[in-house]
Amino acid sequence: MIRGKMENRIKLYGFNNLTKSLSFNMYDICYAKTVEDRNAYLSYIDEQYNAERLTDILKHLTQIIGATVLNIAKQDYDPQGASVALLICEEPMLAKRAGDTQATPGPAAPGPASSETVLAHLDKSHITVHTYPEYHPDGGVCTFRVDIDMSTCGEITPLKALHYLINSFEADIMTIDYRVRGFTRDITGKKLFMEHPMTSIQNYIPREIREQYQMIDVNVYQDNIFHTKCKLREFDLDNYLFGYKEKDIHPGEAQRVTRKLQKEMDEIFYGRNMVDFHV
Repeated sequence: MIRGKMENRIKLYGFNNLTKSLSFNMYDICYAKTVEDRNAYLSYIDEQYNAERLTDILKHLTQIIGATVLNIAKQDYDPQGASVALLICEEPMLAKRAGDTQATPGPAAPGPASSETVLAHLDKSHITVHTYPEYHPDGGVCTFRVDIDMSTCGEITPLKALHYLINSFEADIMTIDYRVRGFTRDITGKKLFMEHPMTSIQNYIPREIREQYQMIDVNVYQDNIFHTKCKLREFDLDNYLFGYKEKDIHPGEAQRVTRKLQKEMDEIFYGRNMVDFHV
């Protein structure tokens, strides 16, 4: 089966130098009533997603796509936030990766290595992550954003790491961009601007995850640009209150906080400010 897939693949002239870039942005939203609660939320986020843990996540991403870490730069910031950058190259790839360009979800976690390999090469590739914790100065709404960017060239696509990325963060909203740039050539010299089938980023997200989110695609197929944004369908206020529960507050306040949170999520999802007619 593996041999048949390999024989049906496009035969290239030289190295596949298409650049495949994946940008994954996630948002975690919560409501912290007091300044003390907001500062406690930021401290919690800084502890949960410090540079050390983010480095571990990126190392696992590297393993999933079949690459090797060459260099790591990481930094925690004061008062909050962190950044990590990995320079990577591809190690001998697993033979089973011959079918990895198919539009199916990748693994939820890194698996064991295999002794069966085929040689390939990948350079000019990197993975970066940056975090952005912040809160509204007087509204009580806190937003934690994580930006992860992966650029690879060679036989693999960073889309195979998307399933693991989603599992690594508890995201209320996700925006995902994928773009293929440059060109490579087949053995006849014909330029190839895309060498794997692609209709939607959603094809690389498992069904059970897609069912949890409202999703919108904005794709420019002729330019190999794909965009998907996602927002959780269900809203449970208890999941968004930091330090207390809905039963601890007046029903009127619960409604007001719910409106604030849902407005924040809608503004991020649709990318524009909205009028709150209840104010």
